[in-house]
Amino acid sequence: MNNTINVDAVNTSRSGARVLSASSLASDDVYNPKGEKLGSIKELMMDIDSGKVCYAVLSFGGFLSVGEKLFAVPWSALTVDTENKRLVMDTDEDRLKNAPGFDTNNWPNMADATWEKSVHSYYGTTYSS
Repeated sequence: MNNTINVDAVNTSRSGARVLSASSLASDDVYNPKGEKLGSIKELMMDIDSGKVCYAVLSFGGFLSVGEKLFAVPWSALTVDTENKRLVMDTDEDRLKNAPGFDTNNWPNMADATWEKSVHSYYGTTYSS
């Protein structure tokens, strides 16, 4: 799947879309293949040089944003389920609970190569600098 967001080619209906607007994915729920809800998307983090989405910031736990934990999930760890209008990640809730996360007031430096490698390693995705 091409991860580049091109506002001139956005298909707002989502049905069979290959390119989606960032705003159409914001707040989308993330489920695992078993149909269990893992959380929802808070932000999409883009590489400003390539225009590709690098990470989806996933919100997990808490209530009305209180006590929630945030996770930067590599975009390649997610698949878009256009039929159900959600994202799917092949993991379970327990693994997500133990994932490296952060809170809304203490974001990691996502440009740090050591941090990037550790996140990709945790989710089993390929890191490319």
